[in-house]
Amino acid sequence: MSVLKELHVILKEIGVPVETGVFSDKAPDEYVVLTPLSDNFALYGDNKPQIEISEVRVSLFSNGNYIKRKNQITAALLAAGFTVTDRRYIGHEADTGYHNYAIDVAHEYFLQEGSD
Repeated sequence: MSVLKELHVILKEIGVPVETGVFSDKAPDEYVVLTPLSDNFALYGDNKPQIEISEVRVSLFSNGNYIKRKNQITAALLAAGFTVTDRRYIGHEADTGYHNYAIDVAHEYFLQEGSD
């Protein structure tokens, strides 16, 4: 399963509307946008990578108090084996009223012969 598919499943299980790249429908009071950051082969030494590391920014947008949801999302990601590499408050969007909080995550995937 790809990192984006896995994140969609985790976030939907805890009841958070989620999109990749940009939210396409009318935005609810609280939602998440997933933005791929990188895919790399950082862990290999023989020119034959066996593990791909995928990094994604999980951007939480909330019109209310975002702290409880931030903690719930973080706990779900850690329980699913993701590494949280950064968490930060991005800011309040005065024009929309949303608080924006970013959780950057990484996950390792073993490469298999002939997989895509």
